[in-house]
Amino acid sequence: MNMKKYLVEGFGAFLLTLVVGFSLAGDFSVATPILAGLTLGLFVYTAGGFSGAHINPAVTIGVWSLKKISTKDALSYIIAQFVGAGFAMLVVGAFAMPAPLAIANTWAVGLAEALGTMVFTFGIAAVVYERVPVDARGLVIGGSLLLGISIAAVASNGVLNPAVAFGIGSFSWVYVLSPIVGSLLGMNLYRWFNK
Repeated sequence: MNMKKYLVEGFGAFLLTLVVGFSLAGDFSVATPILAGLTLGLFVYTAGGFSGAHINPAVTIGVWSLKKISTKDALSYIIAQFVGAGFAMLVVGAFAMPAPLAIANTWAVGLAEALGTMVFTFGIAAVVYERVPVDARGLVIGGSLLLGISIAAVASNGVLNPAVAFGIGSFSWVYVLSPIVGSLLGMNLYRWFNK
């Protein structure tokens, strides 16, 4: 069994959660959504060849729905992603105390997270279906995350990632279910257009 891809997924979720957590806890001159998009884009370039650089349970479920990853790998990725985000939560908590995030389980929040994730994963699907040049994949995925967060943040915390939501204290059924629904919509909408 190739454990490397699972470790990469865990490390990626750790890194993304760490950057977002520190950004929320500190006074950065760069906005958190830009840091998240940059982190994800760079991770796609540096580690995408090992695991696909999902680092997001909703993305993994969306890719699984396209039959581009096995059920066993999808479940292992999701476990690794939550473990990585959990470690990041501990590290951020040891150095800084982020302000608590408001968590509202409303339809508006759910719709915002789903729409943002749909836009984000539509971009990812273009990469999955190899419609994006290799040299532009990190840019497309990081940019898609930034665009998705920009849409979602109108009514939600703009997380789009259940593992990161867990790691930054924005974890609820809305922040788990809505990104999964959005990912399934975004990935499968792209598949439909791609036929």
